[in-house]
Amino acid sequence: MRQGFVKVAAVTPKIGVADVKENARLLFYHIKEAEENGAKIIVLPELCLSGYTCNDLFLQELLLRSVKEQLFELTDMTSFVDALIFVGMPLEYNGKLYNVAAALNHGKILGFVPKTYLPNYNEFYEARHFTRGMEQVVEVPLRENLSVPMGTNLMFYCRQMPELRVAAEICEDVWTPEPPSIRHALNGANVIVNLSASDETTGKDLYREELIAGQSARLLCGYVYASAGDGESTQDVVYSGHNIIAEDGRILKKAARFVNETIYSEFDILKLNAERRRMSTYETRDDSYCKVGFSLEIEETKLTRYVDPAPFVPSSQADRQKRCDEILMIQSMGLKKRLEHTHCKTAVVGISGGLDSTLALLVTVRAFDLLGMDHKNIKAVTMPGFGTTDRTYDNAVNLIKCLGCDFIEVDIKDAVNIHFRDIGQDPSVHDVTYENGQARERTQILMDIANKENGMVIGTGDMSELALGWATYNGDHMSMYAVNCSVPKTLVRHLVQFYADTCNEKKLEEVLLDVLDTPVSPELLPPTDGKISQKTEDIVGPYELHDFYLYYLLRFGYSPAKIYRLAKIAFAGTYGNDVILKWLKTFCRRFFMQQFKRSCLPDGPKVGTVAVSPRGDLRMPSDACASLWMEEIEQLEA
Repeated sequence: MRQGFVKVAAVTPKIGVADVKENARLLFYHIKEAEENGAKIIVLPELCLSGYTCNDLFLQELLLRSVKEQLFELTDMTSFVDALIFVGMPLEYNGKLYNVAAALNHGKILGFVPKTYLPNYNEFYEARHFTRGMEQVVEVPLRENLSVPMGTNLMFYCRQMPELRVAAEICEDVWTPEPPSIRHALNGANVIVNLSASDETTGKDLYREELIAGQSARLLCGYVYASAGDGESTQDVVYSGHNIIAEDGRILKKAARFVNETIYSEFDILKLNAERRRMSTYETRDDSYCKVGFSLEIEETKLTRYVDPAPFVPSSQADRQKRCDEILMIQSMGLKKRLEHTHCKTAVVGISGGLDSTLALLVTVRAFDLLGMDHKNIKAVTMPGFGTTDRTYDNAVNLIKCLGCDFIEVDIKDAVNIHFRDIGQDPSVHDVTYENGQARERTQILMDIANKENGMVIGTGDMSELALGWATYNGDHMSMYAVNCSVPKTLVRHLVQFYADTCNEKKLEEVLLDVLDTPVSPELLPPTDGKISQKTEDIVGPYELHDFYLYYLLRFGYSPAKIYRLAKIAFAGTYGNDVILKWLKTFCRRFFMQQFKRSCLPDGPKVGTVAVSPRGDLRMPSDACASLWMEEIEQLEA
């Protein structure tokens, strides 16, 4: 439960219809097993203590009395279980029968949540036996000196972790236009449990998964759906035990159907709460819920949920191709509008033979195609300097020719040497002035060509470089429209790869593939034996790590300790813990120190959920102090 992670379980035992005593024994066995696997919230199916398919046996007093007796037995048996447990059962109150979820914790019955919507159509006829649940909480007498709250407006909160708030609904409730879970979430519940007995028909599983994932996304919550399975009567229908655990629109785990599988995963409660704080349209309410406390031991939660090492990049090829095509279109449409609005006749792009400038040129070409403009109006400028290698120069030239753009070459070495002479810079001293002087000379050339050709300079820098401040202020940092400004480096690669795979031009494909195979470098230092001597990732660290850090810092506001914990899982076998921590420290230091560069960025299109535009997603002061973040990293190092 540390750092907000809470393990949950959805359990489907093989119960016997109306075999209440044996069912209680089976439920205890599965609850104990779930606790042994670390689950702190354990959810069992609808009416599982009696069986959902009892039908008119629900009218038998003996069955109802036995259910109540076995509830007490189960409560006593689970007194040592450190979990919040939800069990489905029928419960009589005030002369009526209710379909309820009983909440148990450390030998106590905390409350009963009744089902609101009782299906009475097709194969369902619950209204024959049950009464619609009440919202406002009432006290149900169970024994002498023991009454328990019942009502849909029940909220269960953890005393040791008050951020964890749990509410329940039952099966049909979530299939209706206004599920109780909406009200639960708006009143603060961030985990919704659903005790269900959903029978199986062809294709229903897909809709069920979409429904649960969608509800978790809409409500920004964790959702545990536990359904009846093998063991229920098959007189007319079959139950598959299709259990689902979802969080914020993503299915974390789902059970194989027809095998009564118990599934586990972990919710990130602090992430869910952060998302709700971030969304100004997520409006809360106060409907006078009855809040009942439960207790859990605060322990380290072993994470089993998948942690993607490349959160910006879809894992499946089909999704990746769709995403790449969509991003290229967003970038191109953004540039198209800017060209139209400014009446620019040309676009000026500096081409280095590297990934970022390649992507910028590809986007510019697509924008010109959308406008029906000749590629010759794209002024593609290569500017060899002290660090340019034959490989990158040749790729730049070939790329420009393949795309039919207007090729311009301006060698910057003489101009930069004159500039060094003017400012008293020794050309043999390869310091930051030596490097940045070249970057600013290139930007001046591009700006002046744009003036000369009635055009605009298209920026090439990507979001990963902006996050690290790996850009020369008023050099490659500046442009008139920055098409790559919200594309992380790990995604730039896939965009260029996608273009290579779909361009249907052999020569262009070969050039793009060689660009992809070239080490990332600003090429501002002289080559060694004709090869690139300055590799960016040797200096600032691997971009796949930095993109991981960037995603979790900005998207969810994670602390360095939490990011480190996830990175160790995501990059296990790729990077050692010391390497992960080293570059995390570099990332946090540079991210805070370099905000002044991001505070004056050119316009550019947002393409994903994370961006660093000072006018959009990142309103961060340029002189914000990083001490809190650095202190936490130092504690990790210790």
